[in-house]
Amino acid sequence: MANKNIVEKLKKVSTATIATCLFKRGLKNQFIQEVRPLRLGKPVMVGQAYTLRYIPARSDLNPIEIFRDPKHLQRVAVEECPSGYVLVIDSRKDARAASAGSILITRLMKRGVAGVVTDGGFRDSAEIAELDFPSFHKQPSAPTNLTLHQAIAVNEPIGCGDVAVFPGDFIVGDADGVMVIPFNIANEVAEECLQMTKYEEFVMEKVKKGQSIIGLYPPTDPNTLKEFEAWKNNKGFKSN
Repeated sequence: MANKNIVEKLKKVSTATIATCLFKRGLKNQFIQEVRPLRLGKPVMVGQAYTLRYIPARSDLNPIEIFRDPKHLQRVAVEECPSGYVLVIDSRKDARAASAGSILITRLMKRGVAGVVTDGGFRDSAEIAELDFPSFHKQPSAPTNLTLHQAIAVNEPIGCGDVAVFPGDFIVGDADGVMVIPFNIANEVAEECLQMTKYEEFVMEKVKKGQSIIGLYPPTDPNTLKEFEAWKNNKGFKSN
């Protein structure tokens, strides 16, 4: 499956490398702002986007009893986000009320979802941080989402942390934050980032041995790329 190959490639690269690759293509605003992992040290989060969008809550339509409705869109998103996807939540960059809590996030994990990101906050954040599940938010938030947010749409284009996210876009999250890769260029970006990562490994080896970055990073010295090709062959990497 092509998308599985993309996911496997993206698991081997950093959000910093992706940001550079997208910048070279003129995409300067693909990093979700003010969002961070609840806990460092977890595997890279990679998956296609399934989205949930909130609007400001209207009190007469958003009482606590609304959660009894099985068609409540927050519940729908949790039960329908496909395995291997990332649930991306548009909480209007407002963490005064929670986007979700530990029960719903645990349910996502048990269903095989690849991770979750909101530009708002999560309640039960300490519990979520302990889960074997990549989770990203702005900051902890105790109040229920009903006090501020009203779920209005699932799997439609959203804005998350000032970034446009379309269903099916590829989402990558690591210790630095979360990047959004447009679906139509994800394959080429994944391959280029993989090659960039190999070169950065080569550069790091050189720098650790005391070599200057001039001519090396970026590779403006013609001999540098020849050395890189030899390094790849020695490592058993295929040349592209």
